[in-house]
Amino acid sequence: MNGEAPAALNSGEPSTLGGVGGAVTLVEGSTFCLSDRLGDVEPGTPYGLFYRDARVLSRWELRLDGQRPEPLSVLNPEAFHARFILRRPPRAGAADSSVLIVRERLVADGLRETITVENLGRETTAVDLQLHVDADFVDLFAVKEGRSGNARAEMLVADVELLLNDRSDRARGLAVSSSEMPVVLPGSLSWRAVVPAGGSWHTEIVAHPTLGNQPIHSQLRPGEHIDSSAPSRKIAAWRDTATNITATDPKLAAVLQRTESDLGALQIHDDARGGRPFVAAGAPWFMTLFGRDSLLTAWMALPLDVNLAVGTLQQLAEMQGTRVDPMTEEEPGRIMHEMRRGPASGAVLGGETYYGTIDATPLFVMLLAQARRWGADKEAVRALLPAADAALNWISDYGDRDGDGFVEYRRATDRGLINQGWKDSFDGINDAAGHLPEPPIALCEVQGYVYAALQSRADLAEEFGDPTTAGYLRDRAAELRTKFTEAFWLPERGWFAVALDANKRRLDALTSNIGHCLWSGIITDEHAAEVITHLSTPDMDTGFGLRTLSSRMGAYNPMSYHNGSVWPHDTAIAVAGLLRYRHIPGAIELATRLSDGLLDAAGAFGGRLPELFCGFPRSKFAAPVPYPTSCSPQAWASAAPLLLVRSFLGLDPDVPHRRLTVLPHLPARWGRVELTDLRLGGAVLDLAAEGDRITASNLPDGWELITH
Repeated sequence: MNGEAPAALNSGEPSTLGGVGGAVTLVEGSTFCLSDRLGDVEPGTPYGLFYRDARVLSRWELRLDGQRPEPLSVLNPEAFHARFILRRPPRAGAADSSVLIVRERLVADGLRETITVENLGRETTAVDLQLHVDADFVDLFAVKEGRSGNARAEMLVADVELLLNDRSDRARGLAVSSSEMPVVLPGSLSWRAVVPAGGSWHTEIVAHPTLGNQPIHSQLRPGEHIDSSAPSRKIAAWRDTATNITATDPKLAAVLQRTESDLGALQIHDDARGGRPFVAAGAPWFMTLFGRDSLLTAWMALPLDVNLAVGTLQQLAEMQGTRVDPMTEEEPGRIMHEMRRGPASGAVLGGETYYGTIDATPLFVMLLAQARRWGADKEAVRALLPAADAALNWISDYGDRDGDGFVEYRRATDRGLINQGWKDSFDGINDAAGHLPEPPIALCEVQGYVYAALQSRADLAEEFGDPTTAGYLRDRAAELRTKFTEAFWLPERGWFAVALDANKRRLDALTSNIGHCLWSGIITDEHAAEVITHLSTPDMDTGFGLRTLSSRMGAYNPMSYHNGSVWPHDTAIAVAGLLRYRHIPGAIELATRLSDGLLDAAGAFGGRLPELFCGFPRSKFAAPVPYPTSCSPQAWASAAPLLLVRSFLGLDPDVPHRRLTVLPHLPARWGRVELTDLRLGGAVLDLAAEGDRITASNLPDGWELITH
């Protein structure tokens, strides 16, 4: 930190990546590396290697004969692995180069890079290589906000190893070593390579973070083949246990393959608790547990693996609020928003964990019931029931600040998030004229989540032998649905208000938030028909997905973060909501159109959906326009295609009652979609669908298959 007072939290609001296009992001668990397309980390940019929310490499630049190599291509087969293909710049007067350089990089709990120099010429060549290395050990928040830190590396040369330590407190460090003997100086490693014609030279460089002058137990093993590395073994194990989902449509197939890879790499395993998995929110700035993001991602990933949901729920339950703390906004029963372990976490968040989110708590209860329906162990679910009940108590006692039956938010101090729903930028919630509301603010989708949470806990109460509680919770849900309709419906406009402000004034902007209300089921059929009509207009449908805000609203800006952009997870949730109301005219047609647009966007982004992109209409630009600071890979964007598949399949298992509902309405372009090794409790079955036809194999005796 540079002595400035920490700014108020800005949550997901963007920060620049230095204005350099084409950043390459590698992720594995909570470690990530940002570089340019040469593989370089240049000083003065937000690039670097980040470990435990601190930047442990702020410079990593390769030079050949004192020059920058020329980039040819970047291959990124897995989220944690990349090959940077370069060449030596042609000599003066020559058009071509005969020296190829390949930097193969693997990220785990550090960085391993193999540099290979190939001589494709007819005579021996000599190459001088120099790797410039530095670290500033700055907290991730400072990097994200573009603030320089006072922390700088103390550099020591130990034999053939370069040691860097945070000279402010020596709590963090980095050790850099090479398989080929380098000349080591403070800030650099150098080699002189003589490469015969047709020959090659290579060296393997490992950068190991240290904590408190002690090396960590690293997963990076020198000389180990990429396929045998710990990240590769982890992704292979994930693929072995996860459902295999394939499609004849090549675009959908490629997107699903990237989804599986990214979700595998974004998983963090809590080794202190038996390797329990949960998912980080996304790279580059959110490689940690996030309440809302991790819960929604786990929900979307249920068709792949229910264990990700169980691990996420268990992790969040252990961190559930137990006391009132205005600095962190912790309250009894509240589910956390964000966990950090960097050097400035306490100053920025008030502690390592910040609780300022309004929607994670009901989403926790919703996911618990869903996980049970998808086959989560009954005793594991039973053990989480007290956490679900504490969450419902928070909804009643702290979430509903004025006793009107709705859950509202208002930050506890001037350091907290101004907006605490998923649109958490400072101007993300507004009325049709673009005016910002006075808090407390009651969001429409949050009331839908609470409605679904009450229904979900009722289902669990029924299974665990408490019909009285089940009936009481269903009555509360029905009452909330009625109150919601009365308070939020805008009859003169034909849609629901995005929120109520401090004076219970309806904020009348047309937003994608109402798609979440369809998803939760809080909307009646009568109003759903009108909502679907408005979501179908070009004001909301860009041709590549659903806008967050209608183009007719006062705050609309297609290049903004939440006021007109397209978020893939948001569109996928709206598609799931539309298919929940598939009996309403126009619902399936709009869902298909939105899905087609989103998959076309994914194709334009190389098969990986980014966190968000600009909301320009497809008629204006034939390809989606990137949002310059969008996270990628980002967990719920990566998982969004899984929700599309699940929704169009109408896939709804109920393991406790041994029922499987499949009501397919697959888009024609998808062709045939197959799910093999789908694990539902103790059952392992295969499904195949095309159009509205479904076949199921290996359905155990005693199970009921519902297809209409």
